[in-house]
Amino acid sequence: MNTDGRAQAFADALKRFEESGDPDELVACFAESPELVRSESNRSTPQGVTEFWSSYRNQFSQVRTDFTTIQEGGDLAVLEWRTRGRLDAGRSIEYDGVSVLTFDDEAKVRRFATYFDTAAFLPAQE
Repeated sequence: MNTDGRAQAFADALKRFEESGDPDELVACFAESPELVRSESNRSTPQGVTEFWSSYRNQFSQVRTDFTTIQEGGDLAVLEWRTRGRLDAGRSIEYDGVSVLTFDDEAKVRRFATYFDTAAFLPAQE
């Protein structure tokens, strides 16, 4: 099986989702019932993939993620990124993070874990 490009395909689907708000292409990257881990809870979430990504996107009025590193080998991929945008409350936001993808034999994401400094989402202190 050709494993090249799975992580890039995921990154491209995420960027299109951020632009359009339509999760279908991104959701299609995932296996059935994958494990989804977010840094703010540091544990697997019971949500479905569509709800997971819609919850992420709904925080922003505008959002764009730029990937600085995409490395893939075996069933793992690591993506380093910077996200910039505007929260629904109107405040600009910028933060860096890393996502780890684990793929199944069908090149679908069976585990997605993302880690970033959640302090970027806290209200600014005056």
